[in-house]
Amino acid sequence: MDIVILGLSLASSWGNGHATTFRALIKGLAAEGHRVLFLEREVPWYAGSNRDLPDPDFCELVFYHSLDEVQERHGDRLRTADAVIVGSYVPEGAALIDRLAAMDLKRLCFYDIDTPVTMDLLDKGEEAHLARRQVPVFDLYFSFSGGKVLDRLSEVYGARAPRALYCSVDESRYTRADVPMRWDMGYLGTYSDDRQPGLEALMLEPARRLPHMKFVVAGAQYPDGIDWPDNVERIEHLPPREHAAFYSAQRFTLNITRVAMRRLGWSPSVRLFEAAAVGTPILSDRWEGLGELLPEGEAIVIADGTDAAVAALTGEDGTRPEALAARAHEIVLADHTGRARAAELAHMLQECPGRERRREREETTEWT
Repeated sequence: MDIVILGLSLASSWGNGHATTFRALIKGLAAEGHRVLFLEREVPWYAGSNRDLPDPDFCELVFYHSLDEVQERHGDRLRTADAVIVGSYVPEGAALIDRLAAMDLKRLCFYDIDTPVTMDLLDKGEEAHLARRQVPVFDLYFSFSGGKVLDRLSEVYGARAPRALYCSVDESRYTRADVPMRWDMGYLGTYSDDRQPGLEALMLEPARRLPHMKFVVAGAQYPDGIDWPDNVERIEHLPPREHAAFYSAQRFTLNITRVAMRRLGWSPSVRLFEAAAVGTPILSDRWEGLGELLPEGEAIVIADGTDAAVAALTGEDGTRPEALAARAHEIVLADHTGRARAAELAHMLQECPGRERRREREETTEWT
């Protein structure tokens, strides 16, 4: 298949998880024999030294400066592509979608890597990257979240064909690194107001109670006012090429979920799959669907507060970290690699009739 993706960023992983999600998926699509053009808006914060994959070898990456340029330079490719997929949080996303919807495309799809957050924004009337009226326009609405989120997309927002398309991991890049053990627990994530209470409860307070242990937080945009315990190291930015070594140097890695995603559930972070692929035991906050993806007590520790996190770190709860890591590794390599996700995406696209076939079917039905 020939696929065009217009996403937030493929070239830069600075301050966003979209890049690693797209990289694993598109590399998987290439391995499955599909052709991908990724169109990325040129913006200063994802340029220069923040661009850690300027020339991928698994797809064609082209930067654009305006919506006019998208249509003028790439109009023919968009029209002939088997599918055009717009990602969430694309600059001027709503205006871009209107332009694409007016073109004679075979399939127009949306890949929401932030679905619960998107729904919160739509409920507030904030429609910069997607307008509520546009949700029914897409032939397929791919969602980072599954479960009841898909029902809500259909019943409340009018999505024609919502489908779960979880993030995934490139297992060739996320393998165990031969590095010394440096930290008892680490966390990788950009600062977010609604994740900070979870970080406080599941890492910072445990760090205060366990001063003999070492912790680390890697991620950008943390404000100056945070009270970091002395045994918590800070790393401002960690490029993807260093993720595997980072996970490998931890006894546990911490997963924290944004409030909107935790409330609706079924929203696995790419960090879950990365850590599991490397073979690092995971400690996470609780949300619906997590135990079905990674069984609690068998493949992951789910902590409901500081006491549970401390018990896992000290071994007082009987946790066997090596067994947890082995089971999570097995599950992720079987079901959550970029190639596995790419096969799911291609199958869903091929099952979607496309606009030309749908028009023919509707005309035939009307004539009958």
